[in-house]
Amino acid sequence: MKTRLLITLMLSILASCARPPLKTVPKVDLPRFMGDWYVFAHIPYSLEKGKVGTLDRYALRPDGRIQNSYLFRRGSLDAPLEEWKGVAWVHDKQTNAEWRVQFIWPFRVPFLVIDLDEDYQWAVIGYPSRKLGWVLSRKTSLDDKTYQGILQRMRLQGYDTTKLAKVPQQTN
Repeated sequence: MKTRLLITLMLSILASCARPPLKTVPKVDLPRFMGDWYVFAHIPYSLEKGKVGTLDRYALRPDGRIQNSYLFRRGSLDAPLEEWKGVAWVHDKQTNAEWRVQFIWPFRVPFLVIDLDEDYQWAVIGYPSRKLGWVLSRKTSLDDKTYQGILQRMRLQGYDTTKLAKVPQQTN
């Protein structure tokens, strides 16, 4: 019994190592990326549960870092708007597609731009383990054809897109 358990554990470790790393986009134009991005869909985790009307706001700072604000309402689109402030910095300066984000010191998390509209109207942010992911949009909605294309490309990167949940937004 112990041998079977050990073999199962080793196989699951090997299987997780066999997955290739996420591929980021070739280049992110940071000034174009700055601004407001509505969270259209995400793989929710504990800090995002119950949040609606969510928005990420990015602004370049004079020190080269990025001001990262997360705006949200708790449970209802009529609830008061709240904000958490964080900071981000570019980790891969050749592509600008890999950042580190910090909302609480000393915790830093990877932020990988894995898909990006050529007109910067939507973006997909990935996480190395694929347990987290965000579909961002400049508007509160995305047309179905665009969203289905995003889901297909996320699946090709190894995401289980059935875990994605659309985030309720006020219409704009």
